[in-house]
Amino acid sequence: ASALEEEAAQLDGYFSDAPLDPRPKYPPLDTSFNRCVVISNLPKVPDSKLDKLRKVVLKLVTRIGPLASYDGDDAATDDEPTSFLLPFDQASNSTVGCAFVEYESAGDAKKATEVLEGYKFDKNHLLKATLYTRTEELREIDEDGDFQQPSPEPYKEKPNTMEWMEDSCQRDEFAIRYGNETAVLWNDGKSDPAVDYDGAREKKAGINWCDYYVQWSPKGSYFATLVPSKGVILWGGKNFEKLARFPARGVDFVVFSPQENYLMTNNNDRNDPEAIKVFSIQTGELLRAFPLYPRDFLPDDPSEAQQIPPPPFQWSYDDNYLARMGTDLISVFETPSMKLLDKRSLACDGIREFQFSPKANIIAYWAPEHKNQPAHVDLIEIPSRKKLRQKNLFYVTKCSMVWQEDGDYLGVKVTRHTKSKKTLYNNLELFRVNQPGIPVEMLDVKDAVMAFAWEPQGSRFAILHAENPTSTKVNVTFYDMWKQVEPDKKKGKNTSADSNNNKQSQ
Repeated sequence: ASALEEEAAQLDGYFSDAPLDPRPKYPPLDTSFNRCVVISNLPKVPDSKLDKLRKVVLKLVTRIGPLASYDGDDAATDDEPTSFLLPFDQASNSTVGCAFVEYESAGDAKKATEVLEGYKFDKNHLLKATLYTRTEELREIDEDGDFQQPSPEPYKEKPNTMEWMEDSCQRDEFAIRYGNETAVLWNDGKSDPAVDYDGAREKKAGINWCDYYVQWSPKGSYFATLVPSKGVILWGGKNFEKLARFPARGVDFVVFSPQENYLMTNNNDRNDPEAIKVFSIQTGELLRAFPLYPRDFLPDDPSEAQQIPPPPFQWSYDDNYLARMGTDLISVFETPSMKLLDKRSLACDGIREFQFSPKANIIAYWAPEHKNQPAHVDLIEIPSRKKLRQKNLFYVTKCSMVWQEDGDYLGVKVTRHTKSKKTLYNNLELFRVNQPGIPVEMLDVKDAVMAFAWEPQGSRFAILHAENPTSTKVNVTFYDMWKQVEPDKKKGKNTSADSNNNKQSQ
């Protein structure tokens, strides 16, 4: 007894007075299946091709987000996780054309339905992606029951965004920002500007209709005001009614597509993976978000990377494509899906700049000497990727491309250097884009060319030039692409780009 008492004294305070509950504490059971996705319309393949199909589908779904994993799951492997199931019918010795995927988060599952819906798996299969919870809802539908057609919502007439075009005085409008105020004014060039709208409605409600910056759409249908704490607000119609709001925190810049179907916002945050957002103006839907820089675009040196501006996005003239330059490539995205055209970028070794034609789906880009290749200007047709024309250039320091407004001509100002690289000089490469074979003419300019521009809807262009870039005497010369000139009998040369006028620029 004394031994037991001694042992009890030693263990005094070791045991808890709380009652012992031997039942294990399991985590709450998740029965929502909101992380699960059903992918259908996959190819039906026999057992011999099952592993290949499994690897291709698994690679596709894991690009969107990590799949769910569970501790102690000994059956799972990298090639066949338990959160991925590709059913196989032993009776027909074939897959059944669908797959089940479970992601780590419900957000990734929802993203998967957006990315994979309508995805072109191959030339015969467009995928369908549905949340598992939605399939359960569809299963409960009584196909034999009476269909009750939903009542349409009452028609609500939208504001006429081109109301300003019907102004009886044929006036134009412009916007000004002063202090914290924003005002839109009428102007006819004859009398003092008159205020059309200055946010009076919002002032009465105690809010600002603009905090930072404004932007008109290309055709004047929309007026965008930026409120960085919230996003972008679109206004339009006779009374400047609020048409839509696009959430984009920290936004400091917006760009409309040429046909006013899309709006792009930018917060210029290098650390934000969704710094650039593309919205549909009609639906308000966020179509896609991009980081400020493409992958592998910046050098490893942080100080050098800080000096590199982000490559801009550019729209095609018809809003069908959105493109951005990367390292040795151009990524072209189709609208409205915002998916990469043909699932691959356009290879452009050494590319420095590109521009869309203002009237056709043609991309012009230039690249300096790269990997033993001469500098060159290329014209590429989209979506076929057909190379329409390539012009090789030598001893090139820099190029500047300028499209004529109707897309009939492309002018490239080429800054060249001598072999010693001590002297720079200019010439113009003039592309006749709509003529068979796209002929290119070279115009030598003895002076330094300061600026180059086409006349709107015409065949003429003008250059500002001087003996050297620092000269105070600057001349302007006009040329016409269609004016015929007499051939130079001494040199045997003839060019249709002829000097038409020459005046000193003041």
